[in-house]
Amino acid sequence: MLPLNPLPTGIRAIAALFGLCGAYLASLAAIMLVSPGVVSMTAAAPLLFGLELAGPYMFLLIAVAAGAIAWGLLRLNNIMRHAAILAACAGVVMLIPSVSGAVVAVRLRGLVFGGLGIIIRVIVAWYLSQEHIAEMFKSRRTAS
Repeated sequence: MLPLNPLPTGIRAIAALFGLCGAYLASLAAIMLVSPGVVSMTAAAPLLFGLELAGPYMFLLIAVAAGAIAWGLLRLNNIMRHAAILAACAGVVMLIPSVSGAVVAVRLRGLVFGGLGIIIRVIVAWYLSQEHIAEMFKSRRTAS
């Protein structure tokens, strides 16, 4: 039986993005806990913005948060929609210094990857903030 109101592709893609980031962080944390020193802590620097220095338990904490956001988006949980928007906005703010430094130092690679990271995060926040998407999450809450 098909669902009456299927999830839009955008919500599925954003949930997959959070899920993949969570799975990546969780796998890095597991490797670090089982075999310390095999994987560099900077492997997750683009996702953790300095928090990687706290060790593998921070990797696990952020992985659980990303997984919860992904699950919540698939379940049309409005609180998790807000958490996803907040995470995307925080990511934009944390990427600004690296992009600015890449511009000043004329590092094209840093500028491209930092700029791409900002663009993806802005798209996530914009998409989840649209009125018709927000209404889907609100109507799910009232229907339950």
